[in-house]
Amino acid sequence: MRENGRVTSATRQPGTPSAAVRPRLIATDLDGTLLRDDKSVSPRTVAALAAAEEAGIEVFFVTGRPARWMNVVSDHVHGHGLAICGNGAAVVDLHGGPGGHRFVKVRELARANALDAVRLLREAAPGTVFAVEQTYGFHQEPDYPKLHLEIPDNLQPAERLLAPDGPDADQPVLKILAYHPDLDPDAFLTLARISIGDRANVTRSSPSALLELSGPDVSKASTLALCCAERGIAHDEVVAFGDMPNDVEMLTWAGRSYAMGNAHPDVVAAASGRTVANNEDGVAVVIEQLLADRL
Repeated sequence: MRENGRVTSATRQPGTPSAAVRPRLIATDLDGTLLRDDKSVSPRTVAALAAAEEAGIEVFFVTGRPARWMNVVSDHVHGHGLAICGNGAAVVDLHGGPGGHRFVKVRELARANALDAVRLLREAAPGTVFAVEQTYGFHQEPDYPKLHLEIPDNLQPAERLLAPDGPDADQPVLKILAYHPDLDPDAFLTLARISIGDRANVTRSSPSALLELSGPDVSKASTLALCCAERGIAHDEVVAFGDMPNDVEMLTWAGRSYAMGNAHPDVVAAASGRTVANNEDGVAVVIEQLLADRL
């Protein structure tokens, strides 16, 4: 959503995409975008990704998922093998396959900021429960629901989990998850952004009232911009795809961007184009056309 203006170096308003600019990098979200609802990558999409790499276009998976959940696409990495995980909190080398990933870049959420955010959100939305995502650990409060297909490493109040001597205190905090059982998801997002202010970047990718809190300047867009700068790739040479509010900044930064047919209204408003839904291989449809236009 556009009121989140912390990513000043990686946010722009979408302009008219220039067909004359040849794409050099494709940045795609996973859930609800590249993946079908059953979490599979269709044969058509696999072929389109391989064809893009064959044509010299780098492909970056840019997701809210933690690194340990990237096995769903680990068989489809090419070339550099890098993915942006945790909404920009980490750049991960997936060449090692499931369980063998390596963190290339980590953009952590300072524990002091995380504790402030937890306190402010508890005050603004009583009943909020939290989980803590670290590089290799996942911890949650006892009342946090079973939203994830994994067993947490620790069950303690967030204040204890984030304490200087808390569990895995030597590991960076990548993001905080905040869940509310009753609030409307978009209303919860707005409330959290107002309450937390510049202490953290707040977004969401779930259909439920589940928020994701990262470092103040950390987003898919800002980390993608860093990766592109390292490669000498300009924003207008990037084509991006997404479906949920955590994709908005990335879509407004990229030279060409596509909201999926199943996208949140804010994503549709932010993108410069639209494709069909994830279950209809919307990413592959655009890639195929991009490659045809290069011939």
